[in-house]
Amino acid sequence: MLIGNTVNSCIAVNSGAVENLYHTCLDCARTDRELLFKSEVQRNPIPFNCTIFGIHIKKHILEKLFDITLQNRKILHKILSVTSKDELLKIPKGFRNNIWWNIVHVVVTQQLLVYKMSGLQVRVTQELVDKFRKGTVPDGTATDEEIKMIEGFLFSTVEWAEKDYEAGLFKEYNEYTTSANVTLRNIDDALAFNIFHEGLHLGAILALQKAVSE
Repeated sequence: MLIGNTVNSCIAVNSGAVENLYHTCLDCARTDRELLFKSEVQRNPIPFNCTIFGIHIKKHILEKLFDITLQNRKILHKILSVTSKDELLKIPKGFRNNIWWNIVHVVVTQQLLVYKMSGLQVRVTQELVDKFRKGTVPDGTATDEEIKMIEGFLFSTVEWAEKDYEAGLFKEYNEYTTSANVTLRNIDDALAFNIFHEGLHLGAILALQKAVSE
């Protein structure tokens, strides 16, 4: 429920799953009780019409998006570091690509969705983009230097994107409809969809791991 009606603050108390959770906001104070205690706000104790709360909630969601991406990259890094080069490059019967291609494709696609579609320069080499973007196929090679480079990119590309987001670099976005029929209209859409995309390829990698070990 919501309590309080002062010119300086409003206090929200969550009487549901989280007991005694208080939120104070100087920006959403109202003298008009009808405005402050609208029914949709009563159903959810966090006043989403408050500017400060809106910023806080968005910041929390974005931090979670980057964190989820980073956790996925840790899994990919472990796979890359413990899998032999032969197994990385092997294309099992019934598959069109290999573990190596899927890992690098994830790195490249994040750069295209986040940077390229925002009208910015990608932060990996164009050669890497050309070899591993959507529609490409494995060429059967991977040097030790390339593997080492991708091990670094798995983490640095996520860290760069988060820092560049915080710096306000992503001002525009070229609307794009993905092959999954999801239309991306801004950088936030791109960050969210990228997690979905990376999850798909993690699933493919796990299937390939099982196939190459048989």
